[in-house]
Amino acid sequence: MEGNFTGGDVYQKHFLPRDYLATYYSFEDGPLPEAEMIKFNLECLHKTFGPGGLRGDTLIDIGSGPTIYQVLAACEAFTDITLSDFTDRNREELEKWLRKEPGAYDWTPALKFACELEGNSGRWQEKAEKLRATVKRVLKCDANLGNPLAPAVLPPADCVLTLLAMECACCSLDAYRAALRNLASLLKPGGHLVTTVTLNISSYMVGKLKFSCVSLKKEEVEQAVLDAGFDIERLLHNPQNYSATTAPNDGMCFIVARKRSGP
Repeated sequence: MEGNFTGGDVYQKHFLPRDYLATYYSFEDGPLPEAEMIKFNLECLHKTFGPGGLRGDTLIDIGSGPTIYQVLAACEAFTDITLSDFTDRNREELEKWLRKEPGAYDWTPALKFACELEGNSGRWQEKAEKLRATVKRVLKCDANLGNPLAPAVLPPADCVLTLLAMECACCSLDAYRAALRNLASLLKPGGHLVTTVTLNISSYMVGKLKFSCVSLKKEEVEQAVLDAGFDIERLLHNPQNYSATTAPNDGMCFIVARKRSGP
């Protein structure tokens, strides 16, 4: 894999969900940067989908990976959520949790933290069931396609969510810009894009394997969102660095943007 951007075929063959989860989603291993990144995203998502925030019927999460934490706030604001990922193993991991199968990943710490943000940390089991009831389907996705959910075709959504995925799926700035336009096509006019992007990161580790990313600057992300037909309503920059990446990065950028109704 050295020297080439790791494309979809490499993810399909070599990306192991449990290695990824162990590296980036171990909440209880102390105050690691990875845990702080999760909390930052959960706090941003709570503010976005909490009281007075975005509401609607349908939300599509593009590049869910094997994780569900990113829709814990959204399941209170939307009635129909689609999860999606490129790899079979990640989708299987999602289904395992949704079906409460033996050996499913334990998201209890994230559930409790999300409920704590909502003012009732004891509600975490109810929250888990609410999410399971709200996720209606788990689909294959590829953000590089004109229809990222092909061959499935869904009605235009009220919200598209994509966290920490686009920089891994796109091999260049031009590909990232095109992918944002593809995501825009999934939205109703006036619908919202909610995204977190890790900035200035060229690769990250999953177990002992290195996976590529496109290195993006905050200004490049902002301009790409605007050029894809959105108006940015909120932008937050967290300078915290991951410790499990192969080189320092510039933290992450959280954006809420509204799709323009006209040209």
